[in-house]
Amino acid sequence: MDNHSTTPVDPRVLARMLPFFSEDFGNAASRSHAFGWKAEAAVEAAREEIAKLIGATGREIVLTSGATESDNLALTGVTDFLASKGNHVITQQTEHKAVLDTCKALEKRGVAVTYLGVDKYGRVDPQAVADAITLRTVLVSVMLANNEVGTLQPIREIGALCRARGVLFHTDAAQGVGKIPFDVEAHNVDLASLSAHKMYGPKGVGALYVRRKNPRVRLTPIIHGGGHERGMRSGTLNVPAIVGFGEAAKIAGAEMPAESSRIQALRDKLARLITAELDQVQQNGHPVERLPGNLNLSFAYVEGEALMMAMRDVAVSSGSACTSASLEPSYVLRAMGVPDELTHASIRFGLGRFNVDEEVDHVARLVVAGVKKLRAMSPLYEMAQEGIDPASVAWGAP
Repeated sequence: MDNHSTTPVDPRVLARMLPFFSEDFGNAASRSHAFGWKAEAAVEAAREEIAKLIGATGREIVLTSGATESDNLALTGVTDFLASKGNHVITQQTEHKAVLDTCKALEKRGVAVTYLGVDKYGRVDPQAVADAITLRTVLVSVMLANNEVGTLQPIREIGALCRARGVLFHTDAAQGVGKIPFDVEAHNVDLASLSAHKMYGPKGVGALYVRRKNPRVRLTPIIHGGGHERGMRSGTLNVPAIVGFGEAAKIAGAEMPAESSRIQALRDKLARLITAELDQVQQNGHPVERLPGNLNLSFAYVEGEALMMAMRDVAVSSGSACTSASLEPSYVLRAMGVPDELTHASIRFGLGRFNVDEEVDHVARLVVAGVKKLRAMSPLYEMAQEGIDPASVAWGAP
């Protein structure tokens, strides 16, 4: 139940990929023989499927190693290319580290970055974006869906105001694409980062959508050598992975409505089973505008790490997987105003395509048993049950 971290490769995706490892092993850039032609044709077919999923054209899809590279290429590529026009970027405090750390690197190079705050649900206010835009602003980057709490951002409104102000708009769409409808035209998106392994495709492959007209977006490449991907991203293409990405996109496009409904029902059932047995459980993120499979809960008077240890056979996360090695409180929950004691007590459940009812029942039982056991050992929980607010006690040395 950690499908926001990664997903298993769908068997249909794997079956589509296998021939390209040993039979159809050509280099897609080798255009002098049939091996290369076949590889190139497979890549272009996959490119079209990826584009179709987001309402783009194949020529607007730049293939990369994943969403992290796509984020780096979008932010660095745009700011470098438009340096003569301006040096200001706008993003939000709850972005993925691939965006936030790239912005920190840009700041060291003289780019000014505005980090907007979010409300208690993790949403940024479009008006705050509008107010932050200056004559020197060249790019706004706001994610489609948050990887920790699942909150969906008001992308359509932000895209519209960016278009009206003549500012390019990038969205890290890795968590949302394939799970919720997303259309680059309807949302006025100029650049979008995608990842295959978030939608039941292989790891190590992603894409950056780069708008070709109205406006035409141009980038300075960050990887050089060979001029692949129309000069925007050099390197021999990972044909098997790209083929898998295309198949994953095709399946997502066909099955998304029914699949999202089923996964949301499982998520809601998990929440009901847990909250029916436990008090002082807080749901983090927007109650409605969120990913269908996301459930982020804080269990008061329980350490999230301890709860994870109490259900060892279940894969969940106590934050975003990319930063879970850190014991620091989640920066996303902190930005939303969640108190530190609850950020440490948070668990992220990410339900996906291959989860079933029986697993939901099993996990709910483990969570309830684990929380009750840990709270039974907590004097703070005992005080709270007696009507004493632990935060009001003046703790001091005897």
